[in-house]
Amino acid sequence: MTKNPTELTVHNLSKVLDIAFDDGAKFSIPFELLRVYSPSAEVMGHGPGQEVLQTGKREVGIAGVEPVGNYAVQPTFSDGHNTGIFTWDYLYKLGNEKDALWATYMDRLHASGFEGDSGREGGISLTGPGAGNTIAKQSGGGCGSGSCGCKS
Repeated sequence: MTKNPTELTVHNLSKVLDIAFDDGAKFSIPFELLRVYSPSAEVMGHGPGQEVLQTGKREVGIAGVEPVGNYAVQPTFSDGHNTGIFTWDYLYKLGNEKDALWATYMDRLHASGFEGDSGREGGISLTGPGAGNTIAKQSGGGCGSGSCGCKS
């Protein structure tokens, strides 16, 4: 069952996206994690095993967020990446599995020789004032698109 967001806030200073859902769950997801796990073909590839390790994203920002129907948002990152469509279910997964996903990302970086590339070796810091701008408050809808944002 799709969980729907009740609030979505971009914090440009602390570089986190806060999202609350109708089941009471609330997550703070770092922009870097959003960028390196973008659901785009550029990042995920076109099938299992084709994922592309994203490096140098520790300072990535979000320049804007556009709604996609009632089921997703499409952020434009400061590095120009804008093809990932983040469904509500995918954002929930990223928030809910943030620690495990972060550990996997760090392991992949280190295995590829990018020691300290992220700049967050001590763990994810999610505190700080942040300059919040509420981008959208949405409800309803579910993902039925299947759109991958691919630029073939």
